[in-house]
Amino acid sequence: MNQQQPKYQPSDEVDFVIVGSGAAGGVIAKELSAAGFRIVVLEQGPYLKEEDFAHDELKNVYQEALTNNHRQQPNTFRSRPSQKARLQPAVGYGRVVGGGTVHFTGNYWRFHEIDFIERSRLGAIAGTGFADWPITYQELEPYYTKVEWEVGVSGQAGANPFDPPRSRAYPVPPLPIKSSGVLLERAARKLGLHAAPAPMAILSKPHNGRNGCVHCGFCEYYGCEIGAKSSTLASVIRVAEASGRCEIRPLSYVRKIEVDKKGRAVGVIYFDDKKQEILQRARAVVVCANGAETPRLLLMSKSNRFPQGLANSSGLVGRYLMFNAGGFAGGVFEQPLNEFKSVVVSRIVHDFYDTDPKRGFYGGGGIDFRFDLQPITFAFLGLPPNAPQWGRDYKAMLKEYYTRTVYMLAHTTSLPVATNSITLDDQVKDAWGLPALRVTYKDHPDDIKIAKFMLARGLDLLNAAGARKTWSYPVGEQSFAVHLLGTCRMGNDPRYSVINRDHRAHDVPNLFICDGSSFVTSGRGQPTCTIQALAFRAADRITQLARAGEI
Repeated sequence: MNQQQPKYQPSDEVDFVIVGSGAAGGVIAKELSAAGFRIVVLEQGPYLKEEDFAHDELKNVYQEALTNNHRQQPNTFRSRPSQKARLQPAVGYGRVVGGGTVHFTGNYWRFHEIDFIERSRLGAIAGTGFADWPITYQELEPYYTKVEWEVGVSGQAGANPFDPPRSRAYPVPPLPIKSSGVLLERAARKLGLHAAPAPMAILSKPHNGRNGCVHCGFCEYYGCEIGAKSSTLASVIRVAEASGRCEIRPLSYVRKIEVDKKGRAVGVIYFDDKKQEILQRARAVVVCANGAETPRLLLMSKSNRFPQGLANSSGLVGRYLMFNAGGFAGGVFEQPLNEFKSVVVSRIVHDFYDTDPKRGFYGGGGIDFRFDLQPITFAFLGLPPNAPQWGRDYKAMLKEYYTRTVYMLAHTTSLPVATNSITLDDQVKDAWGLPALRVTYKDHPDDIKIAKFMLARGLDLLNAAGARKTWSYPVGEQSFAVHLLGTCRMGNDPRYSVINRDHRAHDVPNLFICDGSSFVTSGRGQPTCTIQALAFRAADRITQLARAGEI
């Protein structure tokens, strides 16, 4: 924890209390503190440093060291509202200062121009809330540039023929190409497609006083020990602390946003690390708790004035949940590729990004080649379905395949369906006695169709790359996700949205919401770059409103 942090008292009315320190919360904390405001950031997880991170697959992947703890924070799941939800892990997110950016892969595509205006281009899709965003790519472009330069993204401008327009090159060059990238380039050329360097939130060279990547091979699920991964922990949070106006308060589990008789937020009630309830007073509240916990908090913040939950006069808080769909396949090659080294992804293909009406269904996506299964997970899931599962042949196959395997991941769209939602399950409580997070989710038929289409294209690429054997994992209905989108959607009409284009709640003038819940459509996966662009833009608007006395 930075010694320059101030120490505010709960009775101090700070300018803003921010719930969550992840992709959006970290950026907004940095921007608002730099603008001169007094900030308290409440984070439910611990404050870890680089020296606290370890290459421990058991601890990180299976004991949830950096993510939400399902034993303390149970989820329930059902595919239809009429069903009784069953107890199971349904959502995953970062639970540490820096949130999911600490352990993410770092794929950092910008959304394309079409992502913001698809409804106008394609028309309505029956049974969905398919809609345009209230902002355009052109409005967001300067903030994508801020993400790339201030958070730190490696890439090559102009290399991907499908990329949207940009005003500035990347701050550092792309990371070195891996074996999987060479294979994807070779396959794409053979099929008339286009493989391009993957933009990654991992520094290829030193930038902003931080180190470049040393290619240790522990990115996805792990914190970066040298600060090369561009988490908010390594980038913007320390800038916020250095302002002398931002206090990061870890192990703070928020249960309610408190409002006065006029319906204005007056602060946030949370449990500290001793489970003592505390009210932190603030002139305004910014919720950045992710697309699952943000609607849960609003629904838990009901009162006589807001009996359906806070900011929920539309009834849309928690609705239109989107996961992103996808396809996954493997291929084994004749020669060792040693893909366990370095970052997860070095090349991507965006030829199938746009919806093509000739396919007969909505959707599009991107494809990468990768290797992101560490030894324990590889032993469980990494081999083809007909592989032996025990004994000498199994061990021999693990040894051979671990260094020769590449996986194909297709990242695809999900449609906003009103019944797909986050709600409260009063039958199950968390370790603090609060109602559990209940997920209701059933993929739209077009989500399944595009996932299968992209899986087939990915297998084409693996075969064209020269894999001696390929296999795929079945595309089916999803019941767990880490991309949590759409549950407090942006919009100009309060009847059909929760927040306006400035991220201000339609119902509460001093409540702002910014994270994946703000999305109107899902893009094609990899939402974090867009979440952070939205956060830089939201901070700009909040600053302007505050200085104009309009909050």
